[in-house]
Amino acid sequence: MSDLLWKTLVLSPVVLGVTVLCSSRAMAAKILDSAEDTKAEVILTKAPTASGQLVAQAKTDENNVLEQVKRYSSEANNQNSLSQVTSVSQFSDVQPTDWAFQALQSLVERYGCIAGYPNGTYRGNRALTRYEFAAGLNACLDRVNELIATATADLVTKQDLATLQRLQEEFSAELATLRGRVDSLEARTAELEANQFSTTTKLVGEAIFAVTDNFGGDDDNNTVFQDRVRLDLQTSFTGKDTLHTRIAAGNAVGLTLPNATFEGTQTFNLAPNTTNSAAIDWLSYYFPFGNSQVYIAATGGIHSDYVPTVNPYFEDFDGGNGALSTFASESPIYRIGGGAGIGVNLGFGGSGIFKPSLTLGYFASEANNPIGGSGLFEGNYAALGQLNLNVGDRITLAATYVHGYHGGGTALFDAGSASTTTGVVGTLQANFVAAGNAYASNSYGVEAAFKPSDKLSISGFVLYSDITGFGAGDDGEVWSYGAGVSLPDFGKKGNLLGIFAGAQPYLGSAGGDRPYHIEGFYRYRVTDNISITPGVIWLTNAGQSAIDNEDAVIGTLRTTFNF
Repeated sequence: MSDLLWKTLVLSPVVLGVTVLCSSRAMAAKILDSAEDTKAEVILTKAPTASGQLVAQAKTDENNVLEQVKRYSSEANNQNSLSQVTSVSQFSDVQPTDWAFQALQSLVERYGCIAGYPNGTYRGNRALTRYEFAAGLNACLDRVNELIATATADLVTKQDLATLQRLQEEFSAELATLRGRVDSLEARTAELEANQFSTTTKLVGEAIFAVTDNFGGDDDNNTVFQDRVRLDLQTSFTGKDTLHTRIAAGNAVGLTLPNATFEGTQTFNLAPNTTNSAAIDWLSYYFPFGNSQVYIAATGGIHSDYVPTVNPYFEDFDGGNGALSTFASESPIYRIGGGAGIGVNLGFGGSGIFKPSLTLGYFASEANNPIGGSGLFEGNYAALGQLNLNVGDRITLAATYVHGYHGGGTALFDAGSASTTTGVVGTLQANFVAAGNAYASNSYGVEAAFKPSDKLSISGFVLYSDITGFGAGDDGEVWSYGAGVSLPDFGKKGNLLGIFAGAQPYLGSAGGDRPYHIEGFYRYRVTDNISITPGVIWLTNAGQSAIDNEDAVIGTLRTTFNF
């Protein structure tokens, strides 16, 4: 108890420091993670009158005008695929109540300078505002200027020019406001284009600060402060494909638990090394093919990159916003194999509420090694097949099969690292069933998720692996199961409360008590870009030892920065 108290006191200033650091950044400017959601905002407080003088605009009116212009511009940009309507009278919601409507109607029908929607409506069930009308007038002015510039001025009559002049005088303030905003937007766009990183690539980053320790009885660990950073360059060439080039670095060293078990592995422990040296840990390409999605990984690929893991809210692709542990994040069946390979999702186009699909994949852990017994097909590999079924928007079911070959001394749940010493989940006995010999695995899994409401999700899985060793007496059976309850937006929008429990992968014939895993965490969203996640992982009989071990109680305070 004194040891626990001492470590709690040691941890407290670090927790306080991290909390103060995050709180001091709570008012940081929001950076949207999608270029399509970025909107330029321009505040213009003056507009020229018909006599050329500047008059002050009320701030409230100005904001309303800006929103109207944005909506008009957005609809104009998004209607390219629709057939055009060139008559003002076809806009069923525009009321022809004054001379300006009649005048613009004549100009539109002569020069075809306004595009609308095929259903004959415009901006809902209401008449045009003066600013929307001015935008249509501006389009006609541009069209007439174009005709004059292309030496087709004979198509523009003096009467039309006079009408345009009168309309310009009537709507001069609105035209000036619109053009002022366009000029400002063009200037800002030019500045962005001149200083942009790339026309095809955006950067998505994540940084994790984590304070963690084991407070169990058999504890040889000290409190540690660890980190991991991921920088993902996302490139699109067609708008529908994505090339991921991810650079990662970290210094997280796994906690020492009884019998060298991998049960204490947390998601931020997954990094290329423990020296904060940067390396490309994932290089992959997604692209559509018909109604299917194809995934190709050159390095660092894992099954959860392309197959539904059916564990909502807990799964965050080993990032810093889901569960703390690799076990609670997804079924261990998706940790069997990885590296370089291909995956494809085939949609069946089911009707009604039933939406079935099929996922196939193949990964080789030693695809880059040309020596005998390695390579794309002769080395370690894992082939996956999964049937998926969505029942409406609330129920998801999946049945998974993975066949793998594992060279001598290779962990079963290695996530493609082909390491002879490291697994990412489960006990030592479950990872090295064949006692150093090569072996084949046939693994079967069932996954399910039920979302009764937007505030509650229940998910779980069962795994069975049949291990056939190529030596004498080294066959075995590995089991694992777990279930979790998550409460999104608990206490505040963006927060997440998660509780997960189950048995980490264990060898059925090893004897001893089963190694149970109980995890609870609460992700608190400080801002849209910063979250703090305190949590506890309780491991009973860690290491699956026949000798009674003290339970491991891992406490973690994780701070995640997304940008």
